[in-house]
Amino acid sequence: MAASLICNNTQSRVSSVLNRDVKQLGKKFMFDANEETCWNSDQGGCQWVILEFPQPVKATELRLQFQGGFSGKTSKLEGFRQPEQAYEIHTFIRKISNDIKIKNHFGFPIPDAPLVQRLKIVFENSADFFGRIIVYTLDILGEKIL
Repeated sequence: MAASLICNNTQSRVSSVLNRDVKQLGKKFMFDANEETCWNSDQGGCQWVILEFPQPVKATELRLQFQGGFSGKTSKLEGFRQPEQAYEIHTFIRKISNDIKIKNHFGFPIPDAPLVQRLKIVFENSADFFGRIIVYTLDILGEKIL
């Protein structure tokens, strides 16, 4: 049965934070279970989030909650078996709502989940003209391999 793979020992990195304001808009807010807080990227193309797990995992679903007009249109999930050897696992293309007042929830199944230690979610382009991404919640479901 799939469960959340994100735990206290999961390390995360992001491509940028709006105005470098990590106290109010940093990466930790994607995982705090508070619907009022979020990670807000700075502007620019190709924003990303990296998750490094304490043990190998098989990820079966990616769950995201975006702010409407600040969401990824085309995104891809990359996996790492070795520290610097990335390979594409899956591409997600979705229709988006440009209504910035709406928080959009999305669940993306990951077919043929490979065994990985690190995942990178790459938002190749954004619904926002300036390339900003706003994520309220991010979760990865799957199974931990001991």
